[in-house]
Amino acid sequence: MEENSNIPLLSQDEQLARIEYYFPELTDAQREQFRSLAPLYSEWNAKINVISRKDIGNLYLHHVLHSLGITCMLHFSAGSSVMDLGTGGGFPGIPLAILFPEVHFHLVDSIGKKIRVAQAVAEGIGLQNVSFSQARGEEVKEQYDFVVSRAVMPLADLVKLVRKNISKPQRNALPNGLICLKGGELAHEILPFKRVALTVDLADTFKEEYYLTKKVVYVPLCK
Repeated sequence: MEENSNIPLLSQDEQLARIEYYFPELTDAQREQFRSLAPLYSEWNAKINVISRKDIGNLYLHHVLHSLGITCMLHFSAGSSVMDLGTGGGFPGIPLAILFPEVHFHLVDSIGKKIRVAQAVAEGIGLQNVSFSQARGEEVKEQYDFVVSRAVMPLADLVKLVRKNISKPQRNALPNGLICLKGGELAHEILPFKRVALTVDLADTFKEEYYLTKKVVYVPLCK
């Protein structure tokens, strides 16, 4: 099974239907924005590889839905600000920005061509609540309610890097901090934060086999 894991299991329409199943509150405008992602990413990915070309057929199930897994930990309140560090081609930032139009997302990556793809996709679907920076995490000085990230680096390194970027004023159900998408065995990685970290298994919500080992990890960083 593992060697065939990148073969599209469902058509794009079937994959979109899964997203609408898990998020039935989507507006018609949001559904259209999600639907528009596939042709845009397919076009750009042929020029600049931001998603494995073997996996582009699984865009919605492996990348968009995975990004939306952040909601298994928290639904951001209107007016929140969120930085997506190491966004690559726009994950998890762009799917989250579609889902939360009243939240501002700042997408950061050190590789300029990846940021250009994310910008082009955001412009192509008419996203108004996103901004972009080509920068290393160390260079970002602004503060946000939350930092989100998708398997960018080990948790301890990520916490050390983004602690400076977490603002103090609170507006969400969880204290401000870091929410990241991780996979596999995390016991050792979470050990230094075991007294404060929260972990959610995505398989408890998303029933596709891909999510059996996928998790969301939250670390509060506002004191």
